[in-house]
Amino acid sequence: MVPDLINEQIDVAGTLQALNRWGRVQIRDFLQPEAASSIHECLARQVPWTLAICDEEGMRTIPNDEISALSAEERRQFYERIARSGSGGEYRFAYDSYMMPRAYLEGRDRHLILHSVLEFLNSARFISFMRDLGGDARLQRIDAQATRYQPGHFLRTHNDEHSGEQRLFAYVLNLTRRWVPDWGGLLHFLDEDGQVVDVFMPHWNSLTLFRVPQRHHVSVVAPWAEEDRFAITGWGLATSTAHAAKERMDRLKSSTP
Repeated sequence: MVPDLINEQIDVAGTLQALNRWGRVQIRDFLQPEAASSIHECLARQVPWTLAICDEEGMRTIPNDEISALSAEERRQFYERIARSGSGGEYRFAYDSYMMPRAYLEGRDRHLILHSVLEFLNSARFISFMRDLGGDARLQRIDAQATRYQPGHFLRTHNDEHSGEQRLFAYVLNLTRRWVPDWGGLLHFLDEDGQVVDVFMPHWNSLTLFRVPQRHHVSVVAPWAEEDRFAITGWGLATSTAHAAKERMDRLKSSTP
């Protein structure tokens, strides 16, 4: 087991059995309590969020102060327009994001504990642990993005396949202390007919793990939600850290004016 951050009582064999049977599993009390609290504090009070959206113009981010300047009704209409632009089944989303690898490589916000979290997720010991937990020896790297869902935010149906990455599994480390089902923000899994076959709550300090590809979506967060839905999410990849870092740096250099 990986010390310090991971709960040493995790049932690795039972988790793998459930993952093999259903293709998805949720592990409660994944982190040690102190680690979960520290990361939650960072997400709730320190992260400089930007709004990530995907509409008919593609994927992009918008500075948070531009969204904060809108009224609640203007934000609702803005998010609804994005969602409706995918009425033909196109992938659409709107949620607050902090891309952990990009910030790490650019040397931004070095005071954030998220940088240490990213290093931990890609440590040799944790990669070994996740190979056992997920039953896939091909795993080489863990990608990570911090997310915050607020009223109106959503993630429409998709299956996480990506031609440029070897995604083995997806994960969601839920770090919201309190959540009520009718606030929305639930992770739904669908069959090939588009029917809901499973729903996961964003339970505090739980890790949701599921194999890729698998159709899923996050339901829209209701206007009466009393908390923000925080998580660290990403994929387990069969791509080495060194190779991925070089690719990211090349992309960053090519995008610099």
